[in-house]
Amino acid sequence: MIINRSTLSAFFTGLQTVFNSALHKVETYYDQYSMRVPSSTAAEQYAWMGLIPGLREWIGDRVLANIRTYDFTIKNKPWERTLTVHRDHLADDQAGIYAPLTEALALEVKRHPQELIDALLLAGFSNICYDGQTFFNANHPTINEDGSVALVSNFGGGSGNPWFLIDDTRGIKPFILQVRQEPNFTAMQDDTDERVFMAKEFRYGVDWRGNVGYGLWQLCYGSKQTLDATGYQAARAAMMTMTGDNGRKLGLMPRLLICGPSNEAAAKNLLNADFLANGATNIYKGTAKLVVSPYLP
Repeated sequence: MIINRSTLSAFFTGLQTVFNSALHKVETYYDQYSMRVPSSTAAEQYAWMGLIPGLREWIGDRVLANIRTYDFTIKNKPWERTLTVHRDHLADDQAGIYAPLTEALALEVKRHPQELIDALLLAGFSNICYDGQTFFNANHPTINEDGSVALVSNFGGGSGNPWFLIDDTRGIKPFILQVRQEPNFTAMQDDTDERVFMAKEFRYGVDWRGNVGYGLWQLCYGSKQTLDATGYQAARAAMMTMTGDNGRKLGLMPRLLICGPSNEAAAKNLLNADFLANGATNIYKGTAKLVVSPYLP
């Protein structure tokens, strides 16, 4: 290859094509339990975090509900990955080796939010959410009509590998993917660039800005109990009977079951088999959609 502005431009265009094409090859599932929130500044505050009260019969004047606000902020972070291409490799017609590297980079870019969201999910037993409690906690505070505090749990206890139930039917999700800047694939390949001059290295990289954070804990139930009919039923019942402020039933429907590879077989038996291990009819067949994440244990 003759190295000049025209050939370098064509090389970069080829890498961009590979990159953009590869982005569409990976299926992700985080959007089933996280909501995408566009960001326009360095951080976003989620003061609205908390459930909106349900309707009441209109008798007399309207009753003004005092919605609690929370000082909960998600700060955007910069993320990047850069590839270097040696000038001699291009001159020696070895440009083809960089197409699969660029494709691999694109696949990692596509998977990156999934990895972040599932790491957040797994860390929910120790990370704090908007109400000051760990995301999965037996003592989330809610307020009764008389001002007293009632404690609500979204944690099933146990000490095994975790699994999760999620109500994925609502516009608000239990996790937030905050996006300040979409992934941007760029190049530094001018002969006047310092690294090109000093080391004969062209640089190609991707960067994006954003972060993940906790949304509504009410929409996600975490358990470390054995994933069997008993544990599954207990988690479903706890979630569907969950109450919010003023003791109002939230009407939750756990329709998504998330687990890691260690619980995959148990989850598939529970959701797909006609009979349980003891021979009884499996009444839980088809009660949830299964997501198995390689980022969970």
